[in-house]
Amino acid sequence: MKKVLLLVVAGLMIFSLAGCGAQPVDEVTPPVVEEPKISGTLEEIVENIYGGTELELPQTMITELNEENEAYFLGNNDIDYVKGIASEPMMSSIAHSVVLLQVEEGADIESIETAIKENVDPRKWICVGVEDDQVIVDHVGDIVVLIMSHDAETLHESFLALAE
Repeated sequence: MKKVLLLVVAGLMIFSLAGCGAQPVDEVTPPVVEEPKISGTLEEIVENIYGGTELELPQTMITELNEENEAYFLGNNDIDYVKGIASEPMMSSIAHSVVLLQVEEGADIESIETAIKENVDPRKWICVGVEDDQVIVDHVGDIVVLIMSHDAETLHESFLALAE
């Protein structure tokens, strides 16, 4: 009788262990979160940055960045980008610059931002300049922005508001 009881108990234990085996788990795929981006040409983005503020800025002109002028606008010639433009006053005694760079997808944007921040000259203009806290380097998607202006915070907020 004891042997039969032991066999029954052993059988129940085996069946109970089989019931606790691994159950197939439905894999939950996390939703794809797309990084915000800004659409439009660089020129349109600059216009939208200015248009998103109520600042009264001097008349600016757009200059396309190239090997000859990128050190003036960015602080060095070692920054990789697809296209770049700068918006600065035509003639003014106001320190103001907005530079936009479109970089390659997958570019090391943190390194690009660091290189700009460490090398750009906030006193590059004759007789005027901005303080270090008025120099902002940031990005949305593949667009990097450098803002050097007394109104840097307002322009930065306008830039960030363009993100979709």
